[in-house]
Amino acid sequence: MTDAQPGRPTENAMRRALKRARDGVALDTAEAAVLLQARGEQLRDLSASAARVRDAGLEAAGRPGVITYSKKVFIPLTRLCRDRCHYCTFVTVPGKLRREGHGMYLSPDEVVEVARQGAALGCKEALFTLGDRPEDRWPEAREWLDAHGYDDTLAYVRAMAIRVLEETGLLPHLNPGVMSWTDLQRLKPVAPSLGMMLETTATRLWSEPGGPHHGSPDKEPAVRLRVLEDAGRSNVPFTTGVLIGIGESYEERAYALFQLRRIQRQYQSIQEVIVQNFRAKPDTAMRAMPDAELEELAACIAVARHILGPAARIQAPPNLVDAEYALIVGAGIDDWGGVSPLTPDHVNPERPWPHIDQLAERTRESGFELRERLTVYPEFIARGEPWLDPRLLPHVRALADPETGLAREDALPEGLPWQEPDEGFTATGRTDLHRTIDTEGRTGDRRADFDAVYGDWEALREQAAPGMVPQRIDSDVREALAQAADDPTRLSDDQALALLHADGPALDALCSIADDLRRATVGDEVTYIVTRNINFTNVCYTGCRFCAFAQRRTDADAYTLSLDQVADRAAQAWEVGATEVCMQGGIHPDLPGTAYFDIARAVKERVPGMHVHAFSPMEVVNGASRTGLSIRDWLTAAKEAGLDSIPGTAAEILDDEVRWVLTKGKLPAADWIEVVRTAHELGLRSSSTMMYGHVDQPRHWLGHFRTLAAIQQETGGFTEFVTLPFIHTNAPVYLAGIARPGPTTRDNRAVTAMARVLLHPHITNIQTSWVKLGAEGAAEMLRSGANDLGGTLMEETISRMAGSRYGSYRSIEDLRAIATLAGRPARPRTTLYGEVPAERVAAAEASDGHLPELLPLAD
Repeated sequence: MTDAQPGRPTENAMRRALKRARDGVALDTAEAAVLLQARGEQLRDLSASAARVRDAGLEAAGRPGVITYSKKVFIPLTRLCRDRCHYCTFVTVPGKLRREGHGMYLSPDEVVEVARQGAALGCKEALFTLGDRPEDRWPEAREWLDAHGYDDTLAYVRAMAIRVLEETGLLPHLNPGVMSWTDLQRLKPVAPSLGMMLETTATRLWSEPGGPHHGSPDKEPAVRLRVLEDAGRSNVPFTTGVLIGIGESYEERAYALFQLRRIQRQYQSIQEVIVQNFRAKPDTAMRAMPDAELEELAACIAVARHILGPAARIQAPPNLVDAEYALIVGAGIDDWGGVSPLTPDHVNPERPWPHIDQLAERTRESGFELRERLTVYPEFIARGEPWLDPRLLPHVRALADPETGLAREDALPEGLPWQEPDEGFTATGRTDLHRTIDTEGRTGDRRADFDAVYGDWEALREQAAPGMVPQRIDSDVREALAQAADDPTRLSDDQALALLHADGPALDALCSIADDLRRATVGDEVTYIVTRNINFTNVCYTGCRFCAFAQRRTDADAYTLSLDQVADRAAQAWEVGATEVCMQGGIHPDLPGTAYFDIARAVKERVPGMHVHAFSPMEVVNGASRTGLSIRDWLTAAKEAGLDSIPGTAAEILDDEVRWVLTKGKLPAADWIEVVRTAHELGLRSSSTMMYGHVDQPRHWLGHFRTLAAIQQETGGFTEFVTLPFIHTNAPVYLAGIARPGPTTRDNRAVTAMARVLLHPHITNIQTSWVKLGAEGAAEMLRSGANDLGGTLMEETISRMAGSRYGSYRSIEDLRAIATLAGRPARPRTTLYGEVPAERVAAAEASDGHLPELLPLAD
């Protein structure tokens, strides 16, 4: 056996790894690191097997023998950046821009002019490239944005993307650097695709002084991986990739590729992976660093192909390959990326783009046809909803070949309006679902796109497993019970966890303590509200894995109400004594961000005295992102339209470890908290909720309670806390075999009792759910610390679609009977727990028990 050269794999290790690659066996990180070092004949062997994988993928995609590219213009919106990457020549400083006669940002007219010139040359992509959040570092950037009326750089990016769409028809591809989940919601409606290079997962290159990313907050690998995951959760066609040769080891390079595979497997959102070789540039800190050799680039492409598989689209920039096209094609690429006939590569200005005719010829020499694509890949065009915003569909369809999804090469872009679809509030589908769910039930136990809309179930099982392991509790329950009885505000986390795990006599004692605390805090009266739920649509593609309510627009149980139907239902509710309508709906892609204002306004115009309790934090973020408004401005406008308070739903568990198992695309915990805090600051009060009994554990409940108590101490805006036991029957995450079958009776009693104990004295009203627990279950919770039964509802489809067995309506007499079961009196309340006007009480009493007749279907 030949000894390995220092740092080189042994011949046996290379031979074994090459054979596994040839045989199509899954590689591990160590084998991939070995193959990344293949050179010469070994590289030719590796490339041959990678090319076979690539060819199989192209055959499956319906374009065998085709390598694609995108005809683009490069729009360097700003060259300012808050990061300090040691190899970058794109970024500059304000003084240099001024000396060269440039502004801090391209002006709107400059942006549109570049796009117009590109459109005249047949370009179809407008690549927006810019530095990360320059306003955080450079006062000049902040001043420019303020002077031009933009809150931040991303607001300007969004505005310019819209102008390019409307005035030129080019399709924006946005590369603004690190984006939050909320940023992705803001930008998705204005661009068919977005991107950000992962570059590397080697944290030491960011954390250690002298590293290429040291001093660059946006280059922390964990932050960049989170962006890729958030893009997947948000159904954004996303471009990413690795930059090789900046000091990473082969093991670190391999690990980065496996991280891309993990994210792609889970979300199917990475539309292309760029493998880019480092090129040293003068006037940078890394000018003396050797370039990544082309064989090293080819080896990385081939290994990426083996790791990412046949369905991956893998790209290498053609201006960085020194005319070694055959080597790169042979290694397994299927795309050359963006090529511009107009603008230089501003990131690598010393490397001009090849002429497209030359690129086609060199591609043909390697046995492939060069075909133009759009910035969004054909696979995502074919998927349609929810990957492309409806406002972008006309622009994409104008340039896409309907057969292949590739570009119509003879098409010249023309500006088209960027606007909401006209049919947003047309009544469609099963609009009688609120009634027939109780008589006919749902059509099937799952939506038609069950295997796609929620992500990869197998990957989710692996992700969920660690969080479902119960935590050992060593604290003394007796000591914890004594502390809860004496002063619950002084319970330690360990004591609280012990009580959340309590069972048997200890649980009985806990519920008794909670009931005593309830009596001392709010008295014996059980409160309820005469209200109507109005779920105005169930069309949604967010991918909440616990939700059986959401449907595709083409599913048999899908529906959307018209504004008149919403207003009719509110008017009917008022006639029978309601003081509140609670309105929530799915995140329908066709409903504009202003639809929520229209809904609130329609109810207030029809029934001025009705309290509008509407729009979860998820809906608030959706409305804000679709309108381009800030959360504060959107809520202010909603309040002006008639919104009185918001439901604190969409909270589930305020711990992202749990949230990202429960939901693919719902807002992160931090964004939920921001919405609720902002609403409270604006005088919009809210409820608070927790859905439990799925993939969570008591430690998650404790964190959730602590978070709510902290918010309430700060804002005082929560009206109540609502326990929401998980209904498992039709929940996708249960049907997939991941979640538990809902909470046990022990769980329900412990959660209710500990809500009373841990939220005291900040949130004084604890609500239980007759919809989810039935009359006996709700009465038990009233004996365990709860004091409120929620509402009459009149209609309820969300829990019923999930499989709740307790109906959609309870009369006032029914609710009083539940209170009687618990040995308590009952009285009506308003949304804010005030006294109900006598006229409303009389109207409710007069119609009680007759609501099915008095509330006919609003067709």
